[in-house]
Amino acid sequence: MLYYRCPTIQIITAVERSIMRKQSEKITALYCRLSRDDEQEGLSGSIKNQQAILEKYAKENGFKNTRVFIDDGWSGVTFTRPAFTEIMELGEQGKISTLIVKDHSRLGRNRLVVGQLLEEEFDRMGIRYIAIMDNIDTAKGISDIVPMQDLFNEWHAKNTSQKVRNVFKSKGMSGVPLTTNPPFGYMKNPENTKEWIVDEPAAKIVRKIFNLCIEGLGPSQIAKRLKAEKIMTPTEYWSSIGRCCSKPPARQFNWSPDTIAGILSKQEYCGDTVNFRYTRKSFKNKKRIERPEDEWIIFTDTHSAIISREDYALVQELREHRRRPTRTGFISMFSGLMYCGDCGEKLYYCSTNNYKRHQAFFCCSAYRKNSDVCSVHYIREKIVNELVLESMKRVLWYVQCYETQFAKEQMNILDIRQQKELLTKRRELEKAIRRVSEIDNIIQKLYEDNIIGKVSDERFATLSLSLENEQRTLKETIPEMEEYISTASVKKENLQQFIEKAKRVTRLKELTPEIVHEFIEKIVVSKPNYIDGVRHQNIDIYYKGVGIIKFFSPEEMEALYQKHINSKRSKEKTA
Repeated sequence: MLYYRCPTIQIITAVERSIMRKQSEKITALYCRLSRDDEQEGLSGSIKNQQAILEKYAKENGFKNTRVFIDDGWSGVTFTRPAFTEIMELGEQGKISTLIVKDHSRLGRNRLVVGQLLEEEFDRMGIRYIAIMDNIDTAKGISDIVPMQDLFNEWHAKNTSQKVRNVFKSKGMSGVPLTTNPPFGYMKNPENTKEWIVDEPAAKIVRKIFNLCIEGLGPSQIAKRLKAEKIMTPTEYWSSIGRCCSKPPARQFNWSPDTIAGILSKQEYCGDTVNFRYTRKSFKNKKRIERPEDEWIIFTDTHSAIISREDYALVQELREHRRRPTRTGFISMFSGLMYCGDCGEKLYYCSTNNYKRHQAFFCCSAYRKNSDVCSVHYIREKIVNELVLESMKRVLWYVQCYETQFAKEQMNILDIRQQKELLTKRRELEKAIRRVSEIDNIIQKLYEDNIIGKVSDERFATLSLSLENEQRTLKETIPEMEEYISTASVKKENLQQFIEKAKRVTRLKELTPEIVHEFIEKIVVSKPNYIDGVRHQNIDIYYKGVGIIKFFSPEEMEALYQKHINSKRSKEKTA
């Protein structure tokens, strides 16, 4: 009997061989991942152990063209890992045949992303996925238990994250700085890494930045100045001393305004430790967000200060009232301090190239937007400068020559004003507390009437909702009133601080941004009046800590001056 060999068998075999050849050319990806938390598991969780297990498995099961991909120190909840990203890019190109991991958690700990990879992405790219320890092989199908494993892996990441947060919180509450690296200007103490010491070369640059800001320069202008002077940026400096940091920018001395603004905002330069300034939304979202200031925990005088508290406070004041240059490049030291006496809006600083600097002026911002709302309140910057300079000379002279008398008069003014304000606030507070208690009783009575049928359900719901809203509003205002009453004594401290600052300024010949923002809170400009054809315009200068200072009449000032001169001569004769 003769047997005839079917040629189709040979054709199929050839196709199979071609497919097998192409499959053998593709990469078998051996993926290892280790997060910081996994390091605590010991040798069994190490990269070397993962690699050894994967290579042994691939060899025993006949997987060819293997290539190891490693993500060391990467969390499982994020999928922007360098090695994993490379695998996915190669997969999109059709160059990956199989992806093998030690256990399923190495792929990731975000159940939604992992589920999408297994059910959609790997199938689309033709990638076979194997998790050795969990007995998962997509070539054999996905078990119903895998989603449960994904859920457990995510829970593990969440639980670990919470444990880390608790340790982090405990550390922060003890006063230990939570930042990995100290800010620019400091370095870790070699003898105690939890302590910061001043890095003098960097601290010199920090002081320069603060001084330039006090002189009236903004972050952009400071950045240009440092760039022109070829001063190293923080990353360049850290790199030069061998400190681990991000890669220095391609352009040397390329200071960024954001970097300058960040330095100017750091309270750490006063010698304080500021913890819990930043947080993250969740264990999945690693984006850093800033907390509200009232949630910060501040420990004072924990290390040597680079910047004095006075200079830091002044810089924050200057930054709050940012003086942006006009198109002409001019900046006014009074910008941010000028207010309209009628509508209360700020005054705009106006200057053009069509006229000289001394012709620059301020005008009401509300008027510029809508001329029907207010009047222009026009006043030249030159006039403001002259009036403020004259006022400050008088104030400083009076404080320095008659400190006791000035303090007594201001205390009397403060006491009268304060007593009225405190009396009003205390009455409001008592009324609010009493009303909160009354509302509780009213709601209780309404409830009882509703039970016995005197008040319908609809009426009860309407009345109780209205009362609860009122009570909620009162409860929100009570802490504010309590805080005002408890901090009323701060005004007396402000007066003393004002006197001390005034005594330090011996000769005032011209105004500077530093002087203006150190002493002046705001300048209120009234609408001009014309009397007998002469323009009259009043401005009120509010000094920090004391408000408006009322001066003596010219005759009284002359009498005081003569008294001062006679006293000085008498002391000289006695000496």
